[in-house]
Amino acid sequence: MIRTQPLRRLLQVAGLSAFFVFAVFPVYWMVVTSLTPEKDLFVWPLKYFPSAPTLEHYAAAFLRTDIPRFFTNSIMVASLASACTLTVSVMGGYALARYRFRGRKVTLLMFLATQMMPVVVLIVPLFIIFRMLGLLNTLYSLMIVYTVLNIPFCTLMMQGFFAGVPSELEEAAMVDGCNRMGAILRVAVPLTRPGLIATFLFAFIGAWNELLFAVMFLNSESTFTLPVGLYNFISKYDIHWGRMMAGATLALLPALAVFAFVQRYMVRGLALGAVKG
Repeated sequence: MIRTQPLRRLLQVAGLSAFFVFAVFPVYWMVVTSLTPEKDLFVWPLKYFPSAPTLEHYAAAFLRTDIPRFFTNSIMVASLASACTLTVSVMGGYALARYRFRGRKVTLLMFLATQMMPVVVLIVPLFIIFRMLGLLNTLYSLMIVYTVLNIPFCTLMMQGFFAGVPSELEEAAMVDGCNRMGAILRVAVPLTRPGLIATFLFAFIGAWNELLFAVMFLNSESTFTLPVGLYNFISKYDIHWGRMMAGATLALLPALAVFAFVQRYMVRGLALGAVKG
């Protein structure tokens, strides 16, 4: 057994290293492509690092497209949709965690069932509804869709986080003079801060990366989100790989910055929500 431990450790390290390369290589290739001159994009053999790195694709993305507007639209849609999702999920998650009412288990099962339904079946009904309401080609349509789609799963996440907070703490707060809402805001919500951050990030990243509904509901460049703007680099006769990879690299930076800033809260929150409930 002692002799097999180094071999097992070696196999574990080799497996993790292979998985790391498999996961990171697409991102690396995206960055390399964004720095490769146009004339060297389709040469053979492939170059895994450009011999003469250039920023021409980044310049073309900014000068020939409206990347800053796409960024602004995506940030606005993702932020507002995530904030609304978090607000509703906190209230729903708290109710499911603290109260025992008729239909509670059915509600939980319905929330889980929504995760099994393909979202593509919702496109036509939502398109008709938004057309009747005059919301097509507006960012409000995306905010509504992203909020509604994320609420069930985020509510389940928050239910797990609130279940991990002892109810006795809230009862003690109410004995000291707080009402139910005061106990929630002063005790339960602060104690689930890692869960709040994890839930917000889940909703934010989902809204930030979503393409299908954005392509269907938006038709003017002034309302395009970043995924739709990148999608338009695919023209009828050509694909602007350099500009597309430059835009994708820029789109990755905000997510990396957010994860780097709240990583410890994210991991802790997901871990708490996974074992409580």
